[in-house]
Amino acid sequence: MKILIVDDDKEIVELLNIYIKNEGYDVVKAYDGVEALKKIATHPDIDLMILDIMMPKMDGMEVVKELRKNSQIPIIMLTAKTTDMDKIQGLIAGADDYVTKPFNPLEIMARVKSLLRRTNMQLQSDMLDVLEIGPLFIRKDSHEVTTDKNVSIQLTALEFGILYLLASHPNRVFSADEIFERVWQQESLVSAKTVMVHVSHLRDKIEEATNGEKVIQTVWGVGYKIER
Repeated sequence: MKILIVDDDKEIVELLNIYIKNEGYDVVKAYDGVEALKKIATHPDIDLMILDIMMPKMDGMEVVKELRKNSQIPIIMLTAKTTDMDKIQGLIAGADDYVTKPFNPLEIMARVKSLLRRTNMQLQSDMLDVLEIGPLFIRKDSHEVTTDKNVSIQLTALEFGILYLLASHPNRVFSADEIFERVWQQESLVSAKTVMVHVSHLRDKIEEATNGEKVIQTVWGVGYKIER
């Protein structure tokens, strides 16, 4: 597997390079946003990107927005900012996870392994499983989501995981903690805002593709559900 590290701080890049290579992964390096997009274009086999937010030429937020136009590569964002809004903006842009600087490299590796494991489990599933719920057709084997008007909806791995979880258990309400533990496959810590952002982004994509269909419902004070 190949991981792209993007940060204008060369010491951070080299530190992560050591830990990532020690785990047996290949590494590609970039030092600004523009270079990162070029590396993605020339290395189509990159499996995950670790991306700093504050960089010259093009910042991490812009890189994510540009990538999400045609790529669902898993992205872990590095941020020196600590406010919830900064983190939420990164998730809204399309990142899958974030780590605040200064960080422990072991935490980065734990998140890398978790995200790669989750993505690989989803991509390698050989079950032909198509769910039809409301106006949506959800194909587990290929991670395709289309509407009854044959409009394709591009989702990140986490967005697809949330949608599939809710759609495969119609009428059941899942709390934010349950969604986090099942989809992120990590013990729930401060998960409610993270789940809320991903659900909001998922809803926006569904409503845009279905002319405003309200597929995911909020049960206030409890969680989220999809009714059949």
